[in-house]
Amino acid sequence: MVTLSEHQRSSVERRTFQKDNHLCSNPQKRAAASRDCGKHRTGANAELITTEIEPLHGLSQRSSMPPSPPSPASPAGDSRVELGQKVTLLRGISIIIGTIIGAGIFISPRGIVVHTGSIGVSLLVWVACGVLSLFGALCYAELGTCIKKSGGHYTYILAAFGPQLAFIRLWVELVALRPAAMAVISLAFGRYILEPLFMPCAVPPLAVKLATTIGITAVMYLNAMSVTWSARVQIFLTASKLLAMGIIIIPGLYRLLAGDTRNFENAFDTSHTQLSGMPLAFYSGMYAYAGWFYLNFVTEEIENPERTLPLSICISMAVVTCCYVLTNVAYFSVMSVDELLASEAVAVTFAERVYGSLSVVVPVFVALSCFGSMNGSLFALARMFYVASREQQLPRVLSMIHVRRHTPLPAVFVLYPMTVLQLFVGDIYSLLNFMSFIRWLFIAVVVLGLLYMRYTQPELPRPFKVSLSTTQPVLPRPFRILLIKHS
Repeated sequence: MVTLSEHQRSSVERRTFQKDNHLCSNPQKRAAASRDCGKHRTGANAELITTEIEPLHGLSQRSSMPPSPPSPASPAGDSRVELGQKVTLLRGISIIIGTIIGAGIFISPRGIVVHTGSIGVSLLVWVACGVLSLFGALCYAELGTCIKKSGGHYTYILAAFGPQLAFIRLWVELVALRPAAMAVISLAFGRYILEPLFMPCAVPPLAVKLATTIGITAVMYLNAMSVTWSARVQIFLTASKLLAMGIIIIPGLYRLLAGDTRNFENAFDTSHTQLSGMPLAFYSGMYAYAGWFYLNFVTEEIENPERTLPLSICISMAVVTCCYVLTNVAYFSVMSVDELLASEAVAVTFAERVYGSLSVVVPVFVALSCFGSMNGSLFALARMFYVASREQQLPRVLSMIHVRRHTPLPAVFVLYPMTVLQLFVGDIYSLLNFMSFIRWLFIAVVVLGLLYMRYTQPELPRPFKVSLSTTQPVLPRPFRILLIKHS
């Protein structure tokens, strides 16, 4: 151990002071020193950097203020790393369609029919769920164009009602809702990816869960490695989804046009329909449409959000609603109500009836569809946890971004352990009913926040503005009260 004398310590301090003064008078050297200091400071974690941004609450007081001038070291010398704007209109549409069309259209038909007991009523439920989702999506389009920050539900509740309610929403999302949602999608992926290997036998439950775990790991690795590649894969998977639905829709419509309409003869027979079962039917239907809000989770990464966000939402919802109704019509062109209820994998049963030995292709496309939904939802959710960490409502490590890859690495992996745990707790339908109620409860809170901010923050610029009548179906009016009462 070396001990410095008093004279030596004074000499070192003088030289350090002179060096610091020299750096302060030289912006280029100061910026370089700051970067070097950051490298030494992070040590083994030099690949990650923490970003900071001003809090969201109090938005109206700052909305009219001009942006502050850049510091001497910015932008050229600033070492802060931020998420880039890489989401174009095509990628935005692929994120929404790719996230909505997942496990729902292949799981929910059975859940809706079992509670409606009628082909005609089940199709009406599909249409009603699509319209209700469109109204909610338009409300989110207004919020996304006036609050250009990522985070979705969490960000809007924070801006409207403050950190307390946003904190509750965040932790419900992190602990219960998102792990359950990811588990439902992932279990469907595991079941369908193994279906061709075990035909005609049933797939063992343990094999499904192991395949599901592998799928979750692959999705998280992809999102951790590259934003660009994650978006490109999403476009490919979205095309695969539409192709899978085309494989179902085209032969179904052909059978109907050829005159095979025997399953639709008593389509609106409501003798087996009970009002008490309608809420659970809507839960299943709304789950199939879940995902229209995910583009709002990545608002900071959207090119020209004032145009891209509303256009992506409107195009996506129109495409999805048409595809869903036509897919269910195709199912019923081949299967009766009883046959559909007896099927654990509706799309596979349909393919076996229509394509025979070639039916092995359909489960593969369905698995790709589920994988795309997993990829899109994780891509969006990681940004919500990233934003919450910036707001100091989650551990600071979740706001760190990989320096070279520009991905929120810790925020991507935070869901992994809880999602895997959910795989071994409960079945798909119990998880589905649980999360559908909570999700739509908080969506109603967000829409209330939209109306509240119109009153408290009228000066906020709103490039896209919905009419008040659009918000009514999403609010907890008699329709919502009826769902809660009978659930």
